[in-house]
Amino acid sequence: MAILVQKYGGSSVADVEKIGRVADKVVAAKQAGHDVVVVVSAMGKTTDELLGLAKRVSADPPRRELDMLVSTGERVSMALLSIAIHARGGDAISFTGSQSGIITNDRHFDARILEVRPHRIEDELARGKIVIVAGYQGMSYRREITTLGRGGSDTTAVALAAALGAERCEIYSDVDGVYSADPRVVPDAAHLPEVDLASLQEMAEAGAKVLCAQAVEWARRSKIAIHARKTSDPVGGGRETVCVESPEPRHVRAVVGLDRVVHASLPSRELRALSDCAAQLDVPLMDVAAWGEVATCAIPLLNVPDWDRCRARIEEKARGATLAAGCSVVSVVGDGLTSNARALPRFLAVLEEAGATPRAVHAGTLRIAATIDAALLAPTQRALHAVFV
Repeated sequence: MAILVQKYGGSSVADVEKIGRVADKVVAAKQAGHDVVVVVSAMGKTTDELLGLAKRVSADPPRRELDMLVSTGERVSMALLSIAIHARGGDAISFTGSQSGIITNDRHFDARILEVRPHRIEDELARGKIVIVAGYQGMSYRREITTLGRGGSDTTAVALAAALGAERCEIYSDVDGVYSADPRVVPDAAHLPEVDLASLQEMAEAGAKVLCAQAVEWARRSKIAIHARKTSDPVGGGRETVCVESPEPRHVRAVVGLDRVVHASLPSRELRALSDCAAQLDVPLMDVAAWGEVATCAIPLLNVPDWDRCRARIEEKARGATLAAGCSVVSVVGDGLTSNARALPRFLAVLEEAGATPRAVHAGTLRIAATIDAALLAPTQRALHAVFV
């Protein structure tokens, strides 16, 4: 039978009733003739709540202990879903990331998957069982529990789909696919029935929350098709976005916002010191640029739980660095942006009209972006969407 990998996000398994509805969908997929592997996130806001507990204990908790703590959330979801499937007459078994053979590097809180050894999953599928896997987590080559960064359950699902040779990977959430902007911010955002993975990766790295960038990277490398769907839609019904690798981008135009960003400005001679320090601290840098004596970059904080400690180290090592908090990055993603001489002037004109004076501007093959004040992110997204989409 063809293997089907499904992933359900935190909002899809937020309570016992919703877990029951997910169990119904999973059992239906099994009855339709598939071997089914299901990846689950933690229930609702469990990860945020666990991080909040850690912050109440210590202002600067070690990342290793955070991984030990937050990885428990997915274990609750996987066990409850397995129990719900058994209650419906199905035969299921739940595995943690390490039991599933998810092997990562030795980074904590933002680990990368190195390889997948899904032998136990394959054995249980051969016995006719539905396999439930805790997303977002794995085990390092040093046998340490690690987590994959926010949205890491997507990566778990796509990596498993690649390792198992799955027919496809279905990602379920509270929206029915990918839109030209966040519909909660831009009410007239358009649903995109199909997106090429190159554009989708740009969108994810720029802040689109529908899929994790690392997951899209796995899909591109392994030629895995992703179907983004809404959990509450009936089986076989509703809209979806099909995300596939394509030789050429498909003229997708989307506006994406990334919040919780620090803008770094420093002397160009200190850029090496900044990059070395950021690598040691596992702090990501994006949109790095240098001209003459000045260098800038954006530091996204989504997977940096210990920013106060990191900030102090960066200021110590990169002399003269100015780190401005309260920033966001707004981006227009789509092919042909930089080959069109009018795109950048239009982009800058919209920023000016919105009063969003950019701290930095970045233009690449598929993306034009600016670092702006976080308070202006939503209105700037709406204004750019009106012009470019």
